[in-house]
Amino acid sequence: MELKDYVRILHKSWILILACVLLGVGVAAAASLAMAPKYQSTTELYVSVRAAEGAATGDLVQGTSFARQAVTSYVDVVNSALVLDQVIEELDLDMTAQELAPLVEATSPLNTVLINVTVTSTDPVTATDIANSVGATFADVVTTQLEKPAGETASPVRIETIQPAVIPVEPSSPNVRLNIILGLLVGLVIGLAVAVLRSVLDTRVHSSRDIELVTPAPILGGITFDPEAKKRPLVVHADPRSPRAESFRSLRTNLQFVNLDAGPRSFVITSSIPGEGKSTTAANLAIALAETGASVALIDGDLRLPRVAHYMGVEGGVGLTDVLIGRAELADVLQKWGRGNLYVLPSGRVPPNPSELLGSAAMKRLLDALTDQFDVVLIDAPPLLLVTDAAVVSKLAGGAIVVAASGRTRKNELSAAVRTLESIGSHLAGVVVTMLPTKGPDSYAYGQYSYGKFEETESASDDGLGEKTGRKKRGPKDARNRRSLREVGAE
Repeated sequence: MELKDYVRILHKSWILILACVLLGVGVAAAASLAMAPKYQSTTELYVSVRAAEGAATGDLVQGTSFARQAVTSYVDVVNSALVLDQVIEELDLDMTAQELAPLVEATSPLNTVLINVTVTSTDPVTATDIANSVGATFADVVTTQLEKPAGETASPVRIETIQPAVIPVEPSSPNVRLNIILGLLVGLVIGLAVAVLRSVLDTRVHSSRDIELVTPAPILGGITFDPEAKKRPLVVHADPRSPRAESFRSLRTNLQFVNLDAGPRSFVITSSIPGEGKSTTAANLAIALAETGASVALIDGDLRLPRVAHYMGVEGGVGLTDVLIGRAELADVLQKWGRGNLYVLPSGRVPPNPSELLGSAAMKRLLDALTDQFDVVLIDAPPLLLVTDAAVVSKLAGGAIVVAASGRTRKNELSAAVRTLESIGSHLAGVVVTMLPTKGPDSYAYGQYSYGKFEETESASDDGLGEKTGRKKRGPKDARNRRSLREVGAE
């Protein structure tokens, strides 16, 4: 993964990450409020060794060294039962020495003769009383019992309190601020980990980056998601100034650079699985191409679940299948749509053998005639992973355009569809990503401006699909130097 992939993950999953951060902060705050406050009180002791009057400097140094060495042992004496039992008796505490020991901590800074006795308790007064009592009792135990020479009245070791314990004003724990910061960091780490893991495990196609990982074929365009697509499938015709309509015009413009030298300009529009918008893409692309003045033939090659006739609002009872079996002539079933040079060939009756019909010699003759008479021929075909129809007819056409739905198509499904085309030697002209969100990291921002009147500005630079390029516009009944469509239907 590259840096931009992580940025995309942050952009896409920022709500999830924020939720984890807020959850971490909330848990830390709740835990801090639920914890009983504890107070710490500390007393500081100084350990020294008495030197005889008039002692030499060496004796003083030796006494100091002895005190430093003895301090390390005295630290363990502080928590001993010998000291704590007396403290419990003195303060009349309702606990044993084993229960009091964890509350008392004795430490000594390195290379010093100081001992710090810290007592932790839920009551600040109790913590102070125990700390002072432990300090005094410890000094008495050491000087009168542990370090008292036999036959002498005074111990050479002296332990004095240089800083008595005072009642603490604020609790030492819980540290609410620190806990909240730790909760924030933990929540942030968990949120980032979940976001990255979610992105790695998500095998769906979301953006052009995902397409590039599957196939080197060019991305011809991206079609934005429209919740009203079922109600108005022909958005280029119904709402020509919408951003989604501009997406199809952008696809039309990119299509002019495809298949320039590879043969006839006929394209099979298919997908890997159903429900990716291939039929609406074919219909809207055909309308967008016809807007430039090009003559376009739209064929409903989905002989299993035809949709083009319904979307285009034409009669679909007679069509492609009737021409292929010789029951009708092409010129009789080819229906003109709209004011431009767009003609629709419905699927006709659903046959029992769609694959055989689409791969027949009659289908090849039909495509040859249509590509000879029209500037562009578009064929709507079934999904590649369900049946072989699209693969079969793609061998007869100039190329295949695969439609992939953002957030629905999985990478392995798209990869399998591409391999299907490659295995039979079909030309993959490109990929069209549909259902792209209008917001977020996977959005397809096009047509963000408001148009008062749509003016076609691309036809002058198109690939000869209109009269501005100098090529004569052709219609289906221009039979000069070509076989007539009626002859094809009779073959």
